[in-house]
Amino acid sequence: MLVLLPPSEGKAASGRGAPLKPESLSLPGLAQARAAVLDELVELCVADEEKAREVLGLSEGLRGELAKNAGLRTAGARPAGEIYTGVLYDALGLSTLDAAARKRARASLLVFSGLWGAVRVDDRIPSYRCSMGVKLPGLGALGAHWRAPMAAVLPEAAGDGLVLDLRSSAYATAWRPKGAVAERTATVRVLHAPTRKVVSHFNKATKGRIVRSLLESGAAPGDRTELVTALRDLGYVVQEGAKAGALDVLVDEIH
Repeated sequence: MLVLLPPSEGKAASGRGAPLKPESLSLPGLAQARAAVLDELVELCVADEEKAREVLGLSEGLRGELAKNAGLRTAGARPAGEIYTGVLYDALGLSTLDAAARKRARASLLVFSGLWGAVRVDDRIPSYRCSMGVKLPGLGALGAHWRAPMAAVLPEAAGDGLVLDLRSSAYATAWRPKGAVAERTATVRVLHAPTRKVVSHFNKATKGRIVRSLLESGAAPGDRTELVTALRDLGYVVQEGAKAGALDVLVDEIH
């Protein structure tokens, strides 16, 4: 099973260890596309702070993020699973998983990124600020920039198993499964059961808990039907969604 996750907007500080080694990142077929985004992002943030702030959509209070981007090549790197924070990742709690579940996380989780394309949770990266919705002056919209390299690399990463797509819409633009992979892909929408409405914070937290539950249980569903069974066995209320491949998870309490 391959689980596709969005990154978090907020990120932990970079580490004090060795800086980024681009050649060490997973999915080496994305290397050229990564280098192009990294080069332009660093140059933009070094050369013109006001333009960089406008391009990245940052408020004045987030101006410090520009210095972070400018120093990407020399900043210390940490595992991506430690860099990404926020509601989903707090609920997932990678650092508190047991050894077997952490091994499954390293093998099955793939985090999408405007800067890196996609990384495994044990890939070492520095903290950065660059969402998939950004349109760089040279490269253009990042969702479009990543489309071709992702199409070349991701089907192999998906293999023959289930793809559980938990990405937000902005990150889904970078790669949409097609053909046989699309037939093995499940998306999840989390609804507040009494109202059947999606609540953003609630949605992210529940998706984090779902991933944690699957990792801890050792469940390895091979298709959508097996995923539904696995989630129900874990105590989730699951219904078929309105679209093909879509599942609705209903939760009574918003927390």
